[in-house]
Amino acid sequence: MATRKKSTQRKSKTDAQQQASKGTPAESPRDQRRALIKRIGALRGSSVVCFLTSIRPNVPSQMADDAIRVFFDHLLRLSKRPVEKLDIFLCSNGGSATVPWRLVSLFREYAKSFSVIVPYRAYSAATMLALGADEIVMHPFGELGPIDPTVSNEFNPQEQGTGRRLGISVEDVKAYVTFIKSTVGITHEDELIEAIKILADKVHPLALGNVERFLSQSRMMGRKIMRTHMAEAEEHTINDIIENLASKLYFHGHPINRREAKEELRLKVRDDLEAELETAIWDLYLLYEQEFRNRESFNPAGDLANARAQNPPGTPAVMEYELLHAMVESAQLSNWFTTRRRFSEVAIPPHPLPQIKEDLLAQGWKSESA
Repeated sequence: MATRKKSTQRKSKTDAQQQASKGTPAESPRDQRRALIKRIGALRGSSVVCFLTSIRPNVPSQMADDAIRVFFDHLLRLSKRPVEKLDIFLCSNGGSATVPWRLVSLFREYAKSFSVIVPYRAYSAATMLALGADEIVMHPFGELGPIDPTVSNEFNPQEQGTGRRLGISVEDVKAYVTFIKSTVGITHEDELIEAIKILADKVHPLALGNVERFLSQSRMMGRKIMRTHMAEAEEHTINDIIENLASKLYFHGHPINRREAKEELRLKVRDDLEAELETAIWDLYLLYEQEFRNRESFNPAGDLANARAQNPPGTPAVMEYELLHAMVESAQLSNWFTTRRRFSEVAIPPHPLPQIKEDLLAQGWKSESA
């Protein structure tokens, strides 16, 4: 029986172990991703640049302005300017509303046409970026989302206990007013004023002002982005698409599958992918999913509790992490943004239990050329 187990173990060696036993070094995850990036580029006849932000639960990540400078380094490595076709492999929950416009403008400088490949999530600002593409290539598991913004600034209400600023959904504010007028049936001017006063008591008036400004900006950005590849005669279609994505889906987290995107929203979606391309897109996403640890919830409170149980009595628990937040990667270059954070338990009177303190120790982009 022992001999049989050994034989089974020998047969179940991974490819990496087999390569090592033959003296061949195992391919790193980064090399595996670059090989798939080249494969997708060959199948698509394009240059491929990947842009992903973490969708790992409890890890704050977004499309931010500093990624644009990083993108420029990848565009400078293209074989010529402009290239015939640029593909952006995209996965993100969204971010800054100005990033899509800046990226679309940059892509138009370096490519005659560009497409967005969506393996999984491309929400909010990522959807806005996809609107600027000549073609949206969606995997069967791919999803877009509404583009109604969530406003965050120093005037937003604070969460009790943590002091964290709460985001305000533009559509939530509009829905509150609609609820008062249409559902409750309040139409008298004095009563409406009282209802608005209740809202203003909870949310700073300047934060409400930002809501209107951000909604107008979102619609304006969407139109400008779509006009980069749609004719003036299609203005009515542009307005319909923006209105649907900004207001008529009602829920910011609504996932838009590729059939809905193509048939109902009339986006330029390609969904007839060859089996080899579809497989390569998903295999590449799985490698990024593993790199970001997207299927593992980040839970420092639980880790601290486990550490405290193993420490001598009275010893405070401390944990340090390096978290991956964003990546921009092509066949020639890899860039990734990480933060190093320390979580510790501290006594803060009058709380009877220890509170969790978070310290940001380091952050920044790193790079590696192929």
